[in-house]
Amino acid sequence: METWEVSVPDDRAEQRTCLICGDRATGLHYGIISCEGCKGFFKRSICNKRVYRCSRDKNCVMSRKQRNRCQYCRLLKCLQMGMNRKAIREDGMPGGRNKSIGPVQISEEEIERIMSGQEFEEEANHWSNHGDSDHSSPGNRASESNQPSPGSTLSSSRSVELNGFVAFRDQYVGMSVPPHYQYIPHLFSYPAHSPLLPPQARSLDPQSYSLIHQLVSAEDLEPLGTPMLIEDGYAVTQAELFALLCRLADELLFRQIAWIKKLPFFCELSIKDYTCLLSSTWQELILLSSLTVYSKQIFGELADVTAKYSPSDEELHRFSDEGMEVIERLIYLYHKFHQLKVSNEEYACMKAINFLNQDIRGLSSASQLEQLNKRYWYICQDFTEYKYTHQPNRFPDLMMCLPEIRYIAGKMVNVPLEQLPLLFKVVLHSCKTSVGKE
Repeated sequence: METWEVSVPDDRAEQRTCLICGDRATGLHYGIISCEGCKGFFKRSICNKRVYRCSRDKNCVMSRKQRNRCQYCRLLKCLQMGMNRKAIREDGMPGGRNKSIGPVQISEEEIERIMSGQEFEEEANHWSNHGDSDHSSPGNRASESNQPSPGSTLSSSRSVELNGFVAFRDQYVGMSVPPHYQYIPHLFSYPAHSPLLPPQARSLDPQSYSLIHQLVSAEDLEPLGTPMLIEDGYAVTQAELFALLCRLADELLFRQIAWIKKLPFFCELSIKDYTCLLSSTWQELILLSSLTVYSKQIFGELADVTAKYSPSDEELHRFSDEGMEVIERLIYLYHKFHQLKVSNEEYACMKAINFLNQDIRGLSSASQLEQLNKRYWYICQDFTEYKYTHQPNRFPDLMMCLPEIRYIAGKMVNVPLEQLPLLFKVVLHSCKTSVGKE
């Protein structure tokens, strides 16, 4: 698969036409519905930094038969219709950078810079001035909102390709620490000689085992009760899928409330602090549970429902940049958890660590929360190093997922509600399809 494609799973897919030339479309390529010909043309033009010229008035007719007559007007229309050049890998290899599932809107001035070759010259000057040994891509630097992300300040530029998706760089060691992530002690200064890493294997501390057992006992690990069975051939509407997502969120939130009352440290904090913690972290807790203990249902039964929902062209075109980034990061995180195969014990510890965030405003016992956070941090480390002796990096790998979960949860708040059905459809379809090929 050359790029990340979202094809409509019904008979209407055969009727879709390329937004550039009108030929039969084969899917969603670089942000818009297009044919294979225009997809390949756009990729070659951007990768090879082509600068074309139009011998007419820069308004040539684009059709299946005439699209090759003027390359300038063909590329111009690609950009005007919203093809996303940032979704193309710089190395030109298959597997798009998956920056977008919907079109991007750029100004006429930016289009002119691309068509004239000025932007290519600026990029070349930038790398000559700053050095190109990093080989990092624009999509792996700071987000377009100028807010740092967990993967935006990495010292290493290594990317991991997972089944056609270019994931974010996976080495967090050495990065600067955004204020929101400082609640996890020692995470970003975790060298190989750190005292947190014991020089030799040891047995699991009895107290650690007891506290982990209490955390797992506090969890409701039963399958979700929200029905997700849809008759074959039934076409799910956007409203129906949105209603289902709301019911699932309600059930998951209710389980988090019940979980708090069963925590081994429940009596150590005030109800006010618990309310403050839950109101600030409930989205993160739901996301963590969906990617781990409930993943079989979310990426199984729910994915079957979303497959029966066909978004309209308008929904595809209106999809926001926030949603695009969330999709990219969720796919990466899903593969990370799928690779780690997080146990119930590890999940319970990660959840407690994420919940016990002393940096949240309005808390009356931040110092006590910090001590609790450290307690379960070390308990989790103790357990993973005892249980997975042949995976020395497992514990830091698990902890590195928490800042990403927090970042994604924060970004999801900005995704318009009407775009959530499409977001879930793409994420679940992409993850289920890629894992099925393994």
